[in-house]
Amino acid sequence: MSQPIHADTEIDYGSDYPGHNQFWKEKYLLFLHQITAVFDGFTALDIKDLGIMHGELRVVIGPNGAGKSTMCDVISGKTKPASGQVFFDAGEITHLPEEEIAHRGIGRKFQTPTVYDSLTVFENMELALPGNKAWFRQLFAKTSRVEREEICELLERVRLLDDMNTEARYLSHGQRQWLAISALILSRPKLLLVDEPAAGLTDSETELTGELLIELKKNHTLLVIEHDMDFVRQLDARVTVLCEGKTMAEGSLDKVKKNQEVIEAYLGRS
Repeated sequence: MSQPIHADTEIDYGSDYPGHNQFWKEKYLLFLHQITAVFDGFTALDIKDLGIMHGELRVVIGPNGAGKSTMCDVISGKTKPASGQVFFDAGEITHLPEEEIAHRGIGRKFQTPTVYDSLTVFENMELALPGNKAWFRQLFAKTSRVEREEICELLERVRLLDDMNTEARYLSHGQRQWLAISALILSRPKLLLVDEPAAGLTDSETELTGELLIELKKNHTLLVIEHDMDFVRQLDARVTVLCEGKTMAEGSLDKVKKNQEVIEAYLGRS
């Protein structure tokens, strides 16, 4: 596993591309190469090279329509690229079905939290346990003591332990975000794709969400899409700026905020 690098360190993607360097897999968990996505003749994504290191927390920012969600769709298999290759965990996954990609270890949390309103917080977590996908397993299998302890530990971390028997419909928006993230963690993905986790949260909820993502970096690789610059600063991670489907800049938040192209295309709009 590669050693962490400073957010402003220049990365030579050309020498690290999987086809050029047999040791790329020791450095990167995810690598996009020459990826394009085209819809009705419109090129929504055009990424030459982008690598996410093992154990890295990467933040992707950019204006609406920049291609951020499309990039996540391509990574997760929801959208098949028009050209290029997606490498994950030492293998190519470009043309694999969405379900197979998820099985290999890519988990995704969408902007709107995906939880089951009629189930309790604990029941939502139970459904996320590995192996709990078949309906008969959900109906008849009992949660083990170890699994229950793991669920309770996660719920305590996001301050939902006291609400474990509460139906999800009664949670605040922030609590639903935490439940969705916790359920994703429980499914044990190697890469977490997290779409705008701070959207609609209060200041205190936003701070706690940032703390949770930073803590997750200890055992997971994360790619976070976000618009809230204060939240991005809290994450203190390498930032990739997308604009019109292309990578415009990479580095720390302070570095990309000084980039004149970024200012004109994105940050100067606010």
